[in-house]
Amino acid sequence: MSQNVHPTADPTKMGLGRSIAVLTSGGDAQGMNAAVRATVRVGLYTGAKVYFVHEGYQGLVDGGDNIRPATWESVSMMLQLGGTVIGSARCKDFREREGRMKAALNLVKLGITNLCVIGGDGSLTGANQFRTEWSGLLVDLVKAGRITDAEAKKSSHLNIVGMVGSIDNDFCGTDMTIGTDSALHRIIEVVDAITTTAQSHQRTFILEVMGRHCGYLALVTALACGADWVFIPEMPPDEGWEDHLCRRLTDQRARGSRLNVIIVAEGAMSREGKPITSEQIKKLVTDRLGFDTRTTTLGHVQRGGTPSAFDRVLGSRMGVEAVMALLEATPDTPACVVSLSGNQAVRLPLMECVQVTKDVTAAMAEGRFEDAIKLRGKSFENNWNTYKLLAHINPPDVKSNINVAVMNIGAPCAGMNAAVRAAVRMGLIQGHNMLAVHDGFDGLAHGQVEPITWTAVSGWTGKGGSMLGTKRTLPAKILEEISQNIAKFNIHALVIIGGFEAYVGGLELVQAREKYEEMCIPMVVIPATVSNNVPGSDFSIGADTALNTITATCDRIKQSAAGTKRRVFIVETMGGYCGYLATMAGLAAGADAAYIFEDKFNIKDLEVNVEHLLAKMKTTVKRGLILRNENSNSNYTTDFIFNLYSEEGKGIFDCRKNVLGHMQQGGTPTPFDRNFGTKMGAKSVLWLTEKLKECYRHGRIFANTPDSACVLGMRKRALTFQPLAELKGDTDFEHRIPKTEWWLKIRPIMKILAKYNIKLDTSEHTDMEHVIKKRSPLGK
Repeated sequence: MSQNVHPTADPTKMGLGRSIAVLTSGGDAQGMNAAVRATVRVGLYTGAKVYFVHEGYQGLVDGGDNIRPATWESVSMMLQLGGTVIGSARCKDFREREGRMKAALNLVKLGITNLCVIGGDGSLTGANQFRTEWSGLLVDLVKAGRITDAEAKKSSHLNIVGMVGSIDNDFCGTDMTIGTDSALHRIIEVVDAITTTAQSHQRTFILEVMGRHCGYLALVTALACGADWVFIPEMPPDEGWEDHLCRRLTDQRARGSRLNVIIVAEGAMSREGKPITSEQIKKLVTDRLGFDTRTTTLGHVQRGGTPSAFDRVLGSRMGVEAVMALLEATPDTPACVVSLSGNQAVRLPLMECVQVTKDVTAAMAEGRFEDAIKLRGKSFENNWNTYKLLAHINPPDVKSNINVAVMNIGAPCAGMNAAVRAAVRMGLIQGHNMLAVHDGFDGLAHGQVEPITWTAVSGWTGKGGSMLGTKRTLPAKILEEISQNIAKFNIHALVIIGGFEAYVGGLELVQAREKYEEMCIPMVVIPATVSNNVPGSDFSIGADTALNTITATCDRIKQSAAGTKRRVFIVETMGGYCGYLATMAGLAAGADAAYIFEDKFNIKDLEVNVEHLLAKMKTTVKRGLILRNENSNSNYTTDFIFNLYSEEGKGIFDCRKNVLGHMQQGGTPTPFDRNFGTKMGAKSVLWLTEKLKECYRHGRIFANTPDSACVLGMRKRALTFQPLAELKGDTDFEHRIPKTEWWLKIRPIMKILAKYNIKLDTSEHTDMEHVIKKRSPLGK
């Protein structure tokens, strides 16, 4: 881990003599507590004083007991709580100058000149106005004799940093706002439950989700559950949509579907700007088609419940970035918002983001709907385009005479089926014949290949595991049989969905091209494994679901430890040699340590960890949580660590151990894995279609260039295709991991949040960016 900090800035002294206040404002969102916790702990780590402002801006105006010092322990056990522990309120007083004057007075008296605001665009605009007026407010306070010249001079400048907490994901410039992923978790739980009952009765269900001005939740839900129709404010349906909708529902039934799902954003409207309500749609479907139709409005369920692992990691990372941005700010830096782009934390000028967000509303009001979707950002646009492509249910009459085979390799994981479904349907839309290969390379060698149809994959997005069947067998020893079957079934292109075996298997097929001409076909590997260890991609399908499973289990374990007191739990996670799951779960569950293979540890480190826990037992937080990746060290096994801690903690704490095992590979896929799988599956087939055109020579397909066999992965901010051959250099084949792993950079955050006195690497300086440049491809 790099420790090259700016020679001038020691992060543990950056905040000395400074005071930071943190407040949550506007509608609550799951994950706000993670952001508050990180802001407080990192603030304290830098040597700053940190204050809670209770009840949002109202607390800022009322002052007194609403603004209280925060301590390390005061933010313990809040990571897994939904909502906001410090309270939020809509505040009329702050809208008036008199109210802002009172707020300024309260801050000056406490010497607070750094404000961290977690809320929606309204809250952040308010914060910016407060900052612009600050010097004027101080002049008036001095005139009125409420503060002295010296106090005014000491607090001459107010720094503001915003974090966007909003379940609607309606803020431009950030891929994901805090709370969006958790809201999707709530919605998908309901959709899954409703589809089972709808199927029993052959019903049509209309689900109304939140999103007054933004259709993100509705759109991603529609993608993640394969809905028949979606209504979003950014793109009202065309004239005559009523006929089109009824036609589509009837077609789906004719294809053997027993249910229809329609998703409506609460702000859905027609081209004329009139609201489209779920009741209106229900009346249309019942009157015209006579289908048994029910409506469900999800309401505040979407705001509630425990935050997902993604929102906890997002809140924690943004909290760290916010403190750094506050302490590095000068009077000339504009108020900024810390945000996420791909997997990068970025800083953006607050008012630029607010402006683009307003531009979207203006575009919608003026009927410029294409513009509205573009302004929402690349992630939104990609979701919309993928949804539109997959919503066509009439494959073209002209067939391409191309056969594309889809297979799963390696261990099963949640989201594989979503990728298969999207690949199959996208292939059919392109006019190809789609073939399903059962049981991986074994199945290909034994001829377990059959055509797969549009309806065969319906309902697959929400199913865990691998419906095609999967095995770990690699192709090297069965190349002869594989090449015969590629010829026999006339396979022209291959989609390989799986983990490290899929990557190695793909490489073996490429190497076999010299000997077997049948292997000279375009192929694409889609990373799908809980371990997230495939070179060429920052994320793999299935890792998010596994992470949520581990986090939920750790929450329960922590609850048990909090009840019994003085107890330390040692939890073993999967991941092979890759420490992604242990690290991210450590951050999401608030672990005291996470042992992984990539971050070498010795007996001295174990000793430091034990001493850290012994010290912790003297505080009010009398519990510990230690994660260990299954292959982190062949000698320091889970049993060894358990025995060591038990012996050293005698009389102070006792230990328990849990090996989570294969539950990490199961379960229904999370919204992220469904959406990611769907986008990857669709994109892979579109790419293969282009490659096939390039490789078509003299009436046959011949592909033997390195770029005709690629891994489709997410890199920082984009989905990219990288030749398998080029990725060999970045692969540690012995330990089945990539040589460079982006998430190692965020390990120090976990240690700091667990109160270890280590150096935070501030050398990777996040400079202020501009919104227009920045548009990420994937978001969530």
